[in-house]
Amino acid sequence: MDDAQRERGPWKKNLYVLWFCTFVAGIAFSEIMPFLSLYVSQMGDFSKQQLTFWSGLIYAVTFLITAIVSPLWGSLADRTGRKVMLIRASLGIAVSMALMGLCTNVWALFACRFFQGFFSGYIPNAQALVASQTPRAKAGAALGTLVTGSVSGTLFGPIVGGILAQIFSIRNTFFITAALLAVVCLMSAFMVEESFVPVQRVKGAPHQSLLKKVADPKLIVILLISTMIVQTGNASISPIISLYIKELMHNQGAITVVAGVIAALPGISNILAAPRLGRYGDKHGSGRVLIGCYLFAVLVYFPQGIVGSVVGLGILRLFVGISDAGLFPTIQTLLTKNTPPETTSAIFSWNQSFQALGNMFGAFLGGTLAGLFDYNVVFISTALLLLINLIVLRVTEPKLLQRTDR
Repeated sequence: MDDAQRERGPWKKNLYVLWFCTFVAGIAFSEIMPFLSLYVSQMGDFSKQQLTFWSGLIYAVTFLITAIVSPLWGSLADRTGRKVMLIRASLGIAVSMALMGLCTNVWALFACRFFQGFFSGYIPNAQALVASQTPRAKAGAALGTLVTGSVSGTLFGPIVGGILAQIFSIRNTFFITAALLAVVCLMSAFMVEESFVPVQRVKGAPHQSLLKKVADPKLIVILLISTMIVQTGNASISPIISLYIKELMHNQGAITVVAGVIAALPGISNILAAPRLGRYGDKHGSGRVLIGCYLFAVLVYFPQGIVGSVVGLGILRLFVGISDAGLFPTIQTLLTKNTPPETTSAIFSWNQSFQALGNMFGAFLGGTLAGLFDYNVVFISTALLLLINLIVLRVTEPKLLQRTDR
């Protein structure tokens, strides 16, 4: 499809519809995170160690399955189209959310989270659909607009979820989330238009390993692992954040609302800091941003484990968003600069899988450490993990600063 055909097509309508859908999907995907561990605590008389272990395991299993099936769904999308994937993802997750609201024990909840992992990919497929139908001259602006939908939804999701849980109960919030995703499914099915041409594969063409197509395979592997480690640090906090806040609030007050607000704070500072750090990196070198944000992350993670108030925790969580605003975009910039154009999409799909693995490892690590020791160990171990990652980057890529300025 050439640009003239794209200009005449329904790309503007799709952009508006999918902006709203990704906004709602972002809310739905993130709103249960602040109180998932509290929901687990309602399903039995658990010790602290058992509760943190189950919270971490139930949080992690979705991302394990997502990491495994994401490349398979991407391959299928090349043959069937992105609209089918949008319907598949939103409907599947809506069903899994409704089933979570019916759970009465941790095994059933674990099974539902396992089931949810198979239906990942709504937001990436929405981005791919818009990119494939928008005139090339307007693709950057269209994708930039679309991204604000999912980011805004993910930002407000924890706050919305905390308020809904406080008003309607945690269990009913799952049913509300399922209803929101059902609306997204219907809008995707009846309001999104796609002119899809399947990707043609040349029969008998030799298969070449992805890493053999890049100039520096070692750098790509290190960057992918860095994505996983940074996300491991973020996700290690998710299973225990509401339990930690509950302890700081002495089990009194609107715990789910406070947990939702604190969970959203990194997203607020991320949105504010990311453009500024990006401009600084363009002018002074991405490597300086990367190393500076690693050091800053280490400094703000350590005191979170010893802070004595919710306000102090909130301030430190706000600072975490600043470090994330430099780490993730800079790693993606490095991946873009060091891969040929024909492999960029494939490399980024692997980057998404490594991020999902980081979610899985982080949730399991956080739940396990909190159970064996205490909540403060989770924050300290996260800081140490990021420090080790920084040291590995400096040792294995000593010319990182010069390389990122190319």
